[in-house]
Amino acid sequence: MSDLAITGLLIATLFLILGSGVWIGLTLSGVAWIGMQLFSSRPAGDAMAVTIWGSSSSWTLTALPLFIWMGEILFRTRLSQDMFKGLAPWVQALPGRLLHTNVIGCTIFAAVSGSSAATCATIGKMTLPELTRRGYPEHMVVGTLAGSSTLGLLIPPSIIMIVYGVAADVSISQLFIAGVLPGILLAALFSGYIALWALRHPEHIPQADERLSFTQKLAASRSLIPVVLLIAAVLGSIYTGIATATEAAAVGVTGALILSTLQGSMNWATFRDALMGATRLYCMIALILAGAAFLTLSMGYIGLPRHLAEWIASLGLNQAQLVAALAVFFIVLGCFLDGISMVVLTMGVLMPTVQAANIDPLWFGVFVVLVVEMAQITPPVGFNLFVLQGMTGRQLPWIARVTLPMFLLMCVAVAIVYLVPGIATWLPQQMSAR
Repeated sequence: MSDLAITGLLIATLFLILGSGVWIGLTLSGVAWIGMQLFSSRPAGDAMAVTIWGSSSSWTLTALPLFIWMGEILFRTRLSQDMFKGLAPWVQALPGRLLHTNVIGCTIFAAVSGSSAATCATIGKMTLPELTRRGYPEHMVVGTLAGSSTLGLLIPPSIIMIVYGVAADVSISQLFIAGVLPGILLAALFSGYIALWALRHPEHIPQADERLSFTQKLAASRSLIPVVLLIAAVLGSIYTGIATATEAAAVGVTGALILSTLQGSMNWATFRDALMGATRLYCMIALILAGAAFLTLSMGYIGLPRHLAEWIASLGLNQAQLVAALAVFFIVLGCFLDGISMVVLTMGVLMPTVQAANIDPLWFGVFVVLVVEMAQITPPVGFNLFVLQGMTGRQLPWIARVTLPMFLLMCVAVAIVYLVPGIATWLPQQMSAR
């Protein structure tokens, strides 16, 4: 069979098994086994056992369950209840006023969660009822929340960055630091859009609350200070080289446990729920990673990555055209798969092509996370859209429509990061120079 026929058969098999409701990790392993059994001389069972064990026993992956656990702990503390009260006084003077709490709240929680869906659910529980009660337009409340919650993937510690680092063999610590400035850029674009919209439609923005003095604002925000210090400790230890990503994750978990205990929200039920929630999520991700590692090995034996790289090279695309084509590819793929599956499915095939085009793997990691973020708010499989549908009761097409401006702003962010690559690479370079 030709390479095109083999590829078509395996893709059809992949979507057929996925459509039947089989878990993604098992689907990837099944397709890999079929590919090796039919089109390779290596015994599939032996290869599967060795590959799955190797991917599951990676020391680098240790950071992943720890960061997930840290987010789960803080998700169950009073952070979500106190955050709105702490942020509201600082944004009253901005055009758009309390709409900015969506952006700032998601930015802060993203730095302790690493999950886009968790960020959306946590900040949504806090801002949706409060902003709706105060009379802010629902389409702006939902749209800005959907876009801002994707920052959970970009601002470190990011689960998907750990997955990319393992799949592409890139330093996770450097990836974390590389995501800081692009994350701030995206948050600034979202806040800028809110401000411009508010200036054009001032009649839709409720009146400001009573003015508070600087001291009163600090007093209202005191519950956020420990969380900000925890974020600074985790990222600062990575940036200064004091700790690896795994060690910083351990610091984060310890800090989260201490913080929640001091807040009075830590008890046995909370501890158990956080631990079990982190365990379930990590087991799902680990199964996907194991299946993807086996699929990557299978594709390598069949020769598909090499042939795909040769085909792309034969097209004569320059670097800009290749990046644009990959952006479209990931956005379309995001209509059918979640972000982690997209990364683990494609990196083994795409990295040789990316390296041949002299694209920095560190920069490419930030680019991938940005376009995967966009996939979080594209129907029909945009996870953030599902979360918001459950929280608002609105139909998916309406949520997708009000989220469109955020999607377009993400396109702008991708273009800016391509034109000014230093936004992603400058901080890691400073970190390496230390």
